[in-house]
Amino acid sequence: MGKALIIGAGGVASVCVHKCCQNSDVFEEICIASRTKSKCDTLKEKLDGGKTKISTAQVNADNVEELIELINKFKPDVVINLALPYQDLTIMDACLATKTDYVDTANYEPLDTAKFEYKWQWAYRERFEQAGITALLGSGFDPGVTGVFSAYAQKHEFDEINYIDILDCNAGDHGYPFATNFNPEINIREVSAKGSYIKNGKWVETEPMEIKRVYNFPEIGEKDMYLLHHEELESLALNIKGIKRIRFFMTFGQSYLTHLKCLENVGMTSIEPIEFEGKQIVPLQFLKAVLPDPASLGPRTKGKTNIGCIFIGKKDGKDKTYYLYNVCDHQECYKEVGSQAVSYTTGVPAMIGASMLLNGKWKKPGVHNIEEFDPDPFMDALNKFGLPWKESYSPELVD
Repeated sequence: MGKALIIGAGGVASVCVHKCCQNSDVFEEICIASRTKSKCDTLKEKLDGGKTKISTAQVNADNVEELIELINKFKPDVVINLALPYQDLTIMDACLATKTDYVDTANYEPLDTAKFEYKWQWAYRERFEQAGITALLGSGFDPGVTGVFSAYAQKHEFDEINYIDILDCNAGDHGYPFATNFNPEINIREVSAKGSYIKNGKWVETEPMEIKRVYNFPEIGEKDMYLLHHEELESLALNIKGIKRIRFFMTFGQSYLTHLKCLENVGMTSIEPIEFEGKQIVPLQFLKAVLPDPASLGPRTKGKTNIGCIFIGKKDGKDKTYYLYNVCDHQECYKEVGSQAVSYTTGVPAMIGASMLLNGKWKKPGVHNIEEFDPDPFMDALNKFGLPWKESYSPELVD
């Protein structure tokens, strides 16, 4: 049915490549491209020999001209951006220049400020419309599946949704005193930033980790979770009818938080460059270099993740609550694709989002967030490709 160019060769890209090969009716051919071609070649070796034809390429995703050259050479129907959020705009520029559909899993953030929002990418709307191409933003799990869950709840369960709480629990144990489950730089920037939530159409800002709740997660049990700023709040507040408040909570263990506090206190999480032995270095980037690579956590991580949305709203004039969630087992993911559940829960939806563009179900010129499309085919694909969802009509609520 089509060709996909996958940019990136980390844990999420590895899962996405495995899943494209499982969905070979849609992904006839893929090219894996990254700054380090050897990583792409390793992935190709693992999966060669199936129905999906795989090639590899070297590319610097910061360089628009290099990206354009690669797209023109491979001629993909869709580009799946699994590089870093700092590279979203260069890849979107290359897609515009070559009139190629675009998919990513996380919104753009500039290198020099830990501020992630959609304004930079939404600014491309008219140009993508005029070029007749689709950009699908945030096709990971959160953002991504959380948006599809919201669209599904709006379509099938509610007349209006007033409150959404997005809960992200990772109860995995990797055995290290301190490590991050995805890119340490992005992870630590996200956690050490101020929290925020949307109430009556306005952002309410909180201090980092100021708001804590304990929640009893299905199949996992009670965990401490903290209110964070998260990008999908911004788009869901616009696209879901009747919203009064949206919040995002993520679980963290005490050991992680203690380590993070110490590192913050000594300046290791700073993104301000400092002079060291005659060179400019960014402390957070140096910390990333000494921490375990998230891709190496797969074989040693045990436990489960539970990510989902609790909705409160109205149906036929009556109050209603509804909880949609997915539980994923780290070791099962590792057995299937050689990656832990945090990579799995992002890589699978990236493949599904791209398949929705390739099969024409979600083809609509412009720049769109995932909840703007019909959720049903995506929800079916989640069940088929390893992220089955569960529902509850009487969930425990978050105060």
